Amino acid sequence: MKNLRTLKKYFARYKAALLAGIFFIIASNLFTVYVPLIIKDSLNDLQKGIAEAKLVQYALLIVGSTLISGIFRFMIRQTIIVISRKIEYDVRQDFWEHIQNLSFRFFQNHSTGNLMAHATNDISAVRMFIGPAVMYSIDTGIRMIIVVSIMSMISWEVTLWSLIPLPLLSFLVYWVGKKVHRRFTLIQEKFSDMTTKAQENFSGIRVIKSYVSEEKEIEDFERLSSEYLTRNMSLVKVQALFQPTLFLLTGLSVIVAILTGGSMVINGSLMIGDVTALVMYLGILIWPMIAFGWVINIIQQAEASMARLNKILAEKFEIEDVAEENSKLKEVKGEIELRNVSFRYGDDLPWVLHNLNLTIPAGHSLALMGSTGSGKTTLINLLPRLFDVTEGEVLIDGVNIKDISLKTLRRSIGFVPQEAFLFSDSLKNNITYGDPSVTEQEMMRKAGIAQFSKDVLQFPAGFDTVVGERGITLSGGQKQRAALTRALITEPKILILDDSFSAVDTHTEEDILQGLRGFMQERTTIMVSHRVSTVKDADKIVVLDKGKIAEQGTHEELLELNGIYAGIYSRQLLEQEIEEI
Repeated sequence: MKNLRTLKKYFARYKAALLAGIFFIIASNLFTVYVPLIIKDSLNDLQKGIAEAKLVQYALLIVGSTLISGIFRFMIRQTIIVISRKIEYDVRQDFWEHIQNLSFRFFQNHSTGNLMAHATNDISAVRMFIGPAVMYSIDTGIRMIIVVSIMSMISWEVTLWSLIPLPLLSFLVYWVGKKVHRRFTLIQEKFSDMTTKAQENFSGIRVIKSYVSEEKEIEDFERLSSEYLTRNMSLVKVQALFQPTLFLLTGLSVIVAILTGGSMVINGSLMIGDVTALVMYLGILIWPMIAFGWVINIIQQAEASMARLNKILAEKFEIEDVAEENSKLKEVKGEIELRNVSFRYGDDLPWVLHNLNLTIPAGHSLALMGSTGSGKTTLINLLPRLFDVTEGEVLIDGVNIKDISLKTLRRSIGFVPQEAFLFSDSLKNNITYGDPSVTEQEMMRKAGIAQFSKDVLQFPAGFDTVVGERGITLSGGQKQRAALTRALITEPKILILDDSFSAVDTHTEEDILQGLRGFMQERTTIMVSHRVSTVKDADKIVVLDKGKIAEQGTHEELLELNGIYAGIYSRQLLEQEIEEI
């Protein structure tokens, strides 16, 4: 139960409502257990002989007690169950807020499916503890105390004998619940496999159709469905045996009560009304005994789920933020300096960057080139603090970026990654993600710089066009240009382009670069590219090799150096000549 102690702070927020819920449980049970007493007295009086008016009085008491008990039952759900929903909301919001503030490294080490399971299944399991488990635990305890006390006052002998099968009922529910949980977990795992398979198929439908692999995918999905069915059938067998056994045990209690109570009626120590009340009280006790075993399973599941959630919530923020009022830089101009910067992704992993020293004056452009794995993307990820340097420091306008608030730092940087991500929303909401207040006229102007305005005009709904999941309705080039437009909208002081034109042709790329030249004036620009045509006009070109600066200079200076850059240029020039032939 130690993991569930985390919930104490949430319960404290709703203490008054919880106490009210407990009061309603007690009140409801008092009126519920009163009904069999009324029936007992009415049957005993009937046996002796009573007036019709007295019978009507008993009937009204039964109706009134049942009605009042029902009202209190309604109030129980309006307090405790509502509390569970509110705490579920609080836990989910805290979990979401915590996740949002974790570092990029955390998301590299945790799969999306795993985090989704925490945000949905685990939080739902915790809610089941907060609501039904708490409610039925209190309800069961109070009801058992009241009912067993009244039954003992009527006849302790009948009570003792008739209650013997009921603990077996709790054990049965607990035992079956464990088996059901294990089987259900296996079913959920297979369902997850099916969901993943379906998601991959929908996302990769172009590849499937291109390779005419529909039949193979159908067979693979049929195999998963068959395994899912088999696991479901194993669960059905357990559930099929459970209900008859449940009825058998509850029936045994009733039979014992009737036999022992009936014999006492015959010898005159009990009346028919007494036996009837005892049987009714057994009926009232059956659900609490079932609930007892069920609640134990809920608590165990919630404990396991809360342990997983606590593990995520215990993750420390790798990137420590600075309060905005304590930020040593309020407005970014754009000068960037790397001092002895080295980086690796883990203590036991190799170095990705080695002792880099580099200065980019404000308003200047820098191009990064190098082979795959040379450290280009890692380097630019350090600037917005997606990762922190392992050694050395990164400065902007002479201030260590660790002393600048993340909001100030990241709002000053426009980042366009190679794999442009678009939300399943309208183009407008995607493009204005960084500044929702921007006008449509400004959107069109920035789209023009990115050579995207013509595409927008061709869409039936213009900027209101919904782009589909991950922008599936757009081509690769359109997605990259939409992402560039999104970055330009924020008017960043530092613009980072991580191979952002890889999906557009060279002519369109040249038009984009031409449009960017005016925008990039008085802004610091860092471009990562494999194309010389993209980087040749940069103020400085840096060639990385195995995490080190191998060459740096202008286009002309690097050609004269006749090193790595000159070799890349020669190869691309030859490829261009071959294409023209």
